[in-house]
Amino acid sequence: MRTLILPEPIAAYFAADQQNPEALARCFTPQAVVKDEGHTYAGLEAIKAWMAAASARYSYTTEPFALVKEEGFQVVRGRVSGNFPGSPVDLHYRFRLERGLIASLEIAV
Repeated sequence: MRTLILPEPIAAYFAADQQNPEALARCFTPQAVVKDEGHTYAGLEAIKAWMAAASARYSYTTEPFALVKEEGFQVVRGRVSGNFPGSPVDLHYRFRLERGLIASLEIAV
């Protein structure tokens, strides 16, 4: 099996402890935007609140298994397993990077 090599900010995002929104926020630019479950979170404070709410509701792990580059984005497929309805599920994480940080992230099935 081949090891998946992710760009540093994306690897840091997946390595960050879901219980530590501050560590996760350090992966993003100050003006970053996250889209998840039909909601948009703009800026670091909103992103930290999104992560804190997600980790309060569910306990989960993500195992990235594929990476493709498309039109300026890095798209990671990851299997998410945890105590949520429909677990496990494969999600697409569409990252746009700027200056070594995540500028945008869209999460979709």
